[in-house]
Amino acid sequence: MSRFSVIVPAYQVQAYLHECLESVLSQSCPDLELIVVDDCSPDACGAIIDEFAARDARVQPVHLPENVGLGPARNAGVAHASGDYLLFLDSDDTLTPDALRSIADRLKETGEPDVLVFDYARTYWTGEAVRNQAALQLTEEGPAPFRLEDRPGLLKLLMVAWNKAYRREFVEEKGFVFPPGYYEDAPWTYPVLVTAESIATLDRVCVHYRQRRLGSILRTTSERHFDVFDQYDRVFAYLEERPELDRWRPALFRQMVHHLAIVYSRPDRLPRGSRADFLRRARTHYRRYRAPGAPAHLRARVHHTLIRFGLHRTYRTLRLASALHRAATRTTGRLLHGLRTAALRVHYGVQRCLPVRSDRAVFAAYDGRGHGCNPGALESSIRGLAPHIRTAWIARPEHHHASPPGPRCLVPGTAAYWTALARSRYLVSNTDFDHRLVKRRGQILIQTGQGTPLGHIGLDLQERPAAGRGRDFARLLKGVDQWDYLLSANRHTTLTQERVHPGRYTTLEYGYPRNDVFRTATAQDVARLRASLGIPEGTVAILYAPTHRDYRRSQHRTLDLQRIVRRLGPRFVVLARAHHAYGAPLTTTRGRVVDVSDHPSVESLCLASDALVTDYSSLMFDYANLDRPIVIHADDWEAYEAARGTYFDLRASPPGALARGEDELIDIFATGHWRGSRSTQRRAAFRERFCTYDDGRAAERVVRHVVLGESELPPVVPLDERRPVPSAAASLVREPLTTVPRPAGPPNITDHL
Repeated sequence: MSRFSVIVPAYQVQAYLHECLESVLSQSCPDLELIVVDDCSPDACGAIIDEFAARDARVQPVHLPENVGLGPARNAGVAHASGDYLLFLDSDDTLTPDALRSIADRLKETGEPDVLVFDYARTYWTGEAVRNQAALQLTEEGPAPFRLEDRPGLLKLLMVAWNKAYRREFVEEKGFVFPPGYYEDAPWTYPVLVTAESIATLDRVCVHYRQRRLGSILRTTSERHFDVFDQYDRVFAYLEERPELDRWRPALFRQMVHHLAIVYSRPDRLPRGSRADFLRRARTHYRRYRAPGAPAHLRARVHHTLIRFGLHRTYRTLRLASALHRAATRTTGRLLHGLRTAALRVHYGVQRCLPVRSDRAVFAAYDGRGHGCNPGALESSIRGLAPHIRTAWIARPEHHHASPPGPRCLVPGTAAYWTALARSRYLVSNTDFDHRLVKRRGQILIQTGQGTPLGHIGLDLQERPAAGRGRDFARLLKGVDQWDYLLSANRHTTLTQERVHPGRYTTLEYGYPRNDVFRTATAQDVARLRASLGIPEGTVAILYAPTHRDYRRSQHRTLDLQRIVRRLGPRFVVLARAHHAYGAPLTTTRGRVVDVSDHPSVESLCLASDALVTDYSSLMFDYANLDRPIVIHADDWEAYEAARGTYFDLRASPPGALARGEDELIDIFATGHWRGSRSTQRRAAFRERFCTYDDGRAAERVVRHVVLGESELPPVVPLDERRPVPSAAASLVREPLTTVPRPAGPPNITDHL
């Protein structure tokens, strides 16, 4: 008997079926049977299913003699299932990596519930993945398992069969089956949830729900969308046969009205001329199953009113009025935007005619993402060493809270923003300013850079179409021509930057100002930062910070962080920081895995951590200044190197231990190699090569030279004389800290089976 029976009905999905089945068979939890039902598909689905069955004994092909539809096809799969739990997967969707392992772990943690509800993300042809908007309902906080009475908000989730795992004996005992027709999920899912004695949730995306451009059943205009009425007849018939469930009638009535409103309002579902008939039938169902309890939201009340009275013409009038309002709003918005742009252009031209203010400096980092990086450290240093300079910080409004009280905050694109760019003497950024900037005589532009380069940058990206797509290299060189100074932390950076960003600027090999805090911070600062992040005393905090992938459209999670902390034991926590280019977290904040993607200071995260795990991020060069362990997770080096290009082979000279997979990474921490003598030797060589000038006084040198005009600058402290603040784990015993024994057997067999 298998742990899971994954049931996949297939009909006219030959283009997607391979990916779907591979996503199941490649799961790190191999204890499964994959039942693939060929619903008499006229394309190559049947042949594809047989090919997979011949290749893998876990695949059970089921060929139906005639097309029966999605619901009966699922029933045929259930009839062949023998696993402890049933999972349904549509044949154009996919399981996410390690989904079954996470489901198995959660089932074990919650005592084998009747139903486990997990999350999904909609995936688009562009590569974009958008998580379910009601994901908060899946929180794992609180007791588990529970009954639906304890978490009625689960009814707000998309009512489909494929976002849940069902205990097979529970399904067989209650006799649940899928009906024929469209919307077959409703008379399955609602009865299952209201009947289950034990329910649990898993706050993890386990399914990628493909949003097809064409071909989706529910986006096909057809009279079969009227099947929704029969399906809700079945839902309420189930309640009527079981009086003890009558308390769920009001909630399911509201769900029905919401569902009917969606079907009625979508332009691509009902055939032309059938909407009035649909609304008449909806009115009949409303009156037949009406239950007390008014809807809370205005939009829901409008839907109830329209369906209750069958106001077809009123609904059409409201839709027309709404469309006209939106069109008028768009037209007015475009007109106002054009007028505002023209006015700001005139304003900027006038400001450029006024004198440059020698006591003004304006700063920006990461195109307005907040106060930080090298510009942030320089801004703070200027306020301390040159208090006569008035500073301003460019940031989008949502990032103003992260700025310190000293500088004035400027919103990009405002009149104050253009005034600052036109009249400030000092312009400081780690990216290019607005391409419409006209640098004036008397202005000084300091380009701080974003770190020591490992992957190709600048003109080298011309030969890398994946990494360089969308870049205007002529505009890049125009921006370089405006630089007066470029900061560098080591000779490698200097030589690379001057080649890939050729210009007349002066390179200042003074170190990176953002790394000064690594020398000036104290043990008390480290303790305070750890407390603010909720890191328990006596634990090892691992900062996980992967970089951007040019060859992927969306963020790819190569590590199962929950499994890592589970295997390493309670002495370890993970601080997960996603790359800012993705705009989405790596994980949800839960337990010993904490998402810190929105934390305003990566330097603070470095200080609070005890070790860094990264792949190819430039953060490793900064972190090496702390002289703390670094572990490189290089599971896709060849792909990264092919897409981006690299300046040296990191695998040959890493700053610490090197892992090529998740189990190898776990082993490095479990055995203590992450801070062993070999890792220490590698880190020492890495620091000698790349930490040349980061001695804690980089910002001071820049300010004294560029702003104060001094020629006598603080000398660079030799590397062997620097004493960075130690990590909190430095005082812990040196033996391995893990409390969970390593599993026996092959590394791809998980420890929970």
